[in-house]
Amino acid sequence: MKSRYSFLQESAVSEMAIVDTFTKLIFGEETFFSDMELLIVQALQATEPNVALDGHRDMGFYLRALGVKEMIKLVSQVQLQMASGRNPRPGRIEPGADFHQHPGI
Repeated sequence: MKSRYSFLQESAVSEMAIVDTFTKLIFGEETFFSDMELLIVQALQATEPNVALDGHRDMGFYLRALGVKEMIKLVSQVQLQMASGRNPRPGRIEPGADFHQHPGI
């Protein structure tokens, strides 16, 4: 039987996946967000009250304004949120008007 710790380590979302999702938000890429990327967005909303109700465009503006140290800290916080096993609060994951939503959502 696997311990809780080993399960979380194996199932944790990588920092790179979070950074890639943040990059999509920052540059406002008009692309589909995968289910995992949408979960990362929800974890961001659950972690950072300043973007809790924002659409993708506004999240991108917020992320763009962060300093390097703040961004590193936020990536770690989102990763911990996702690894905690707690579902992020049901947030607004629909993108801004200039984004396309994942077809499975």
